Amino acid sequence: MKPILLQAHERSLTKILYNKDGDLLFTASKHNLPNVWWSVNGERLGTYNGHNGAIWDMAVSSDSTQLITASADQSCIVWDCETGKILHQLTAKSPVRSCGFSLTDNIICFTTDKSMGQPCFIKFFDIRDKEQVETNIPFRDIQIDDSKVNRMIWGTVEDYVITGHENGQICQYDWKTGERLRVDHSHDALIKDLQLSKDRTMLITASKDTTAKLFDAKTFQFLKSYKTDRPVNSAAISPIKHHILLGGGQEAMEVTTSHTKSGKFEARFFHLIFEEEIGRVKGHFGPINTLAFILTVNSTPVVLRM
Repeated sequence: MKPILLQAHERSLTKILYNKDGDLLFTASKHNLPNVWWSVNGERLGTYNGHNGAIWDMAVSSDSTQLITASADQSCIVWDCETGKILHQLTAKSPVRSCGFSLTDNIICFTTDKSMGQPCFIKFFDIRDKEQVETNIPFRDIQIDDSKVNRMIWGTVEDYVITGHENGQICQYDWKTGERLRVDHSHDALIKDLQLSKDRTMLITASKDTTAKLFDAKTFQFLKSYKTDRPVNSAAISPIKHHILLGGGQEAMEVTTSHTKSGKFEARFFHLIFEEEIGRVKGHFGPINTLAFILTVNSTPVVLRM
């Protein structure tokens, strides 16, 4: 397998994702310009211009017509994927940390940071309702008083969202009532990433406590744990094999030598069932902040970027 190197971002990446068909790859970084590429050859198709701060998270609709981005400039933008036009721009009183479309693509959710004197919020908008979007008033607003949300994804069904928090807990919230349905304390440090399996039945978490853990996405039943000797920034479940892929490493400021081994920047493959490491991919000169598997079988299986 020949790797394709994509070069466009001026700062470290924060998120990569494929669309449902696997032909488009979206990338975001601590710079303010998300990019879209052809996944088959790495050709850049364009950028989305509108943010004034780092892009922390993004998601694409199931039909690949809309992209949503969460930014440190205290805004969440819904874009037309094809033209790059801004369809909706929602603002907050603190940086927007994570975002996502519901399974029907009708409801968007984003979370805000606990900073600038503001608490953490989980906000829900029905983008079919023009009044909600124009007035910037969500139909559901859940205030998080304890540990802030660092990652959020929609659950197995459209009834709830899953959140990963700064203190290591993961939670389920019912967006219809605002009620917290479940909470798990298996991790004891910051949750860096949450991803679902292709059939949306399993949840993989990545944490700064040097582990990734596998759960039943609906019940939060603990299934497996994958232990490393480094902070885990991202974790993904293979759609075609019993493989787990982990990426992480020490922050650049913590690495005292220039040798790549000192920062432990390899991507690591684990067997999903036996929890054993089965391989590594070397080549990065900094922490792996985000990774993703493509969901279509006949395409490139994985993309890793620093």
